[in-house]
Amino acid sequence: MEAWPSPDLPVLPGEGLPLRLFDTALQALVATAPGPTARMYVCGITPYDATHLGHAATYVAFDLVNRLWRDSGHDVLYVQNVTDIDDPLLERAVATGQDWTALAARETALFREDMTSLRILAPDHYIGAVEAIPHIIELVQSLQDRDAAYDVDGDVYFDLSADHRFGDVANLGREQMLRIFAERGGDPERVGKRDALDCLLWQQQRPDEPAWETPLGHGRPGWHIECTAIALRYLGMGFDVQGGGSDLAFPHHEMGASEAHVIAGDWPYARAYVHAGMVGLDGEKMSKSRGNLVFVSTLRRSGVDPMAIRLALLGHHYRGDWEWTAADLATAQERLATWRRAVAAQTGPDAAVVVRQLREALTDDLDTPRALRVVDQWTRDVQRGRGSDPAAPSTVATAADALLGIALTQSIAQ
Repeated sequence: MEAWPSPDLPVLPGEGLPLRLFDTALQALVATAPGPTARMYVCGITPYDATHLGHAATYVAFDLVNRLWRDSGHDVLYVQNVTDIDDPLLERAVATGQDWTALAARETALFREDMTSLRILAPDHYIGAVEAIPHIIELVQSLQDRDAAYDVDGDVYFDLSADHRFGDVANLGREQMLRIFAERGGDPERVGKRDALDCLLWQQQRPDEPAWETPLGHGRPGWHIECTAIALRYLGMGFDVQGGGSDLAFPHHEMGASEAHVIAGDWPYARAYVHAGMVGLDGEKMSKSRGNLVFVSTLRRSGVDPMAIRLALLGHHYRGDWEWTAADLATAQERLATWRRAVAAQTGPDAAVVVRQLREALTDDLDTPRALRVVDQWTRDVQRGRGSDPAAPSTVATAADALLGIALTQSIAQ
């Protein structure tokens, strides 16, 4: 599957700093310590609707991870999937009378446009679940060979008891797991399962649903094994960061880790599990099922500068839950205009201080509110006529581009 074009990424003077992130599994800040190539997997969209601001906030957060690793001298191998076969997509296609493949293709194309406009660095491998089906089959068969998969009326389930580390990712009690599993696509009440939390690996064809003829039967994959197959094929075990929204910690990332542990006979699947908070609207989590959405594409089409959208998202720490309001966008638009006026000045205060402080803030668990305040202070100093470095405005613009992904000059924006 084709991704989107990456923006040019400038190189800043000096050396970047090691990146620390909050690991959900350890419930602590950890220093990422990649080798020459940092490896990251971020779960992608289920393409049955347009990109909303909750999606955008997540992908902007992990775009910062990508940028900060590159700033500290690492190459980055970044993989993202598209869940282009799953219940929500098929249900939306039936409800709207659309062909599911056409719906997925249209919404994936719109997602690419949104990511391009927000200046998100593209993944090296952008893989749809459908194109990964041959690898998914191999993994399910591998679990069967290890007696870690079993049949229930023609459907294949993962036996969680095969992984003694199950539960280490999300750190939830069993009652919490059961409740969340039922809310997020699981079937804890199904008769015949060995454990209520066992998840589907492969399901036989349901009426009027797409299916593939395979050694596992005529059907389609379960949700969690899709990402496991893609991550193991393109990254291998022990990659540096598994990323996504906090609603993916359980069951999705928990199940994927357990499947991988059993298949590979090794640990860990990911060295850190990093999760972005939920974005709300009108007192509820922003979600397609609730319909309380603000779409990136709608804002763009109304004339909002995508850099203002990105700045609005950066105004909140990635890990916290927060609620979108009109004030977020108004503040970001004013900030963007102020920053652009400042970098158009002839001189300014020492930019080396700005670069250092930006690096310090962002490598401290992506502290974007603090990073924005650093540039705010520099712009105030410019307005007050402080500083006489003719190179400073250009350097600050480059730093905003390289580290924050914000285009402040016309040449970068183009």
